[in-house]
Amino acid sequence: MSTAAALPFDQLVAEQRGYLLKFARLQLRNEAWAEDAVSEAVLAALARPQAFEGRSQLKTWLVGILKHKIIDALRQHQREVCVAPAGDDERADPLDHMAFRPDGHFAEAPADWGNPEQDLNRQQFFAILEACTDKLPPLQGRLFLMREWLELSSDEICKGLGLTPTNLYVQLHRARLRLRECLELNWFAAR
Repeated sequence: MSTAAALPFDQLVAEQRGYLLKFARLQLRNEAWAEDAVSEAVLAALARPQAFEGRSQLKTWLVGILKHKIIDALRQHQREVCVAPAGDDERADPLDHMAFRPDGHFAEAPADWGNPEQDLNRQQFFAILEACTDKLPPLQGRLFLMREWLELSSDEICKGLGLTPTNLYVQLHRARLRLRECLELNWFAAR
């Protein structure tokens, strides 16, 4: 029997608190709101431990609960959302270092990503993806996670953060380019 399996459920949940808090801070950009969302998620998990059926990792299950708490907090505090000012890194065009042919196509084809479906099933891939997401500029990381992880609509994100749809799409495009580059360097090239 593993050590983790021998620990009480409440202790296993408590061990995930740091990760949950990091995730909530990235999304909410407000320490108090992040603490509240994580506390609510932990309380919800502890109130119904039988809901965790072990079909996924505990961390995944807790993040699922936290996602709903974050969405609730974003909706509750729509007019108060704090966004960090754009840094020099965010203003830089991620395409500047890429070479294009006159017809607009990449001069060098993207690296062969192999079989993405198989890679998605690997835990190491998700660890690299998480590290790459953490390296994104704060606003881009937040917008990417809101759109792709929390599955908020573009309209909801724009309304909640006071962004124009064009600005949102540009930021998401830049985030995807940075993630692509990071994954090519740290995952696909390393294989």
